[in-house]
Amino acid sequence: MKDVNGELRYKDKIIKYVFNLNVMEAIQDEYGTLDEWGALTDGTKGEVNAKAIIFGFTEMINEAVDMKNDDEGTNDPHYTHKQVGRMITEIGIENAAVNMNKTIVDSTRVESKNE
Repeated sequence: MKDVNGELRYKDKIIKYVFNLNVMEAIQDEYGTLDEWGALTDGTKGEVNAKAIIFGFTEMINEAVDMKNDDEGTNDPHYTHKQVGRMITEIGIENAAVNMNKTIVDSTRVESKNE
């Protein structure tokens, strides 16, 4: 697994997010497995689950905040569940789900020795 970063544009700000083992652990704690959570967020079995989408993005965004704080010595606050819900509402839940799932697939893709 490798850290894969993404970003959302919200109210003229760029909000970074990352998927890594810390985020994976939080998702597993909340939903049991990444697969169970993924089934709720990919929309293949019906509508996407808003709570699962917001939870995943909140964890990914706040992990990026923590990494920035660690790297730059800043003390930026975490985003709340409701703040992230508003961001996703503005960019569209389907668009958010596609972007989030792509980030997760890219981070968990097994690399060949030639890559």
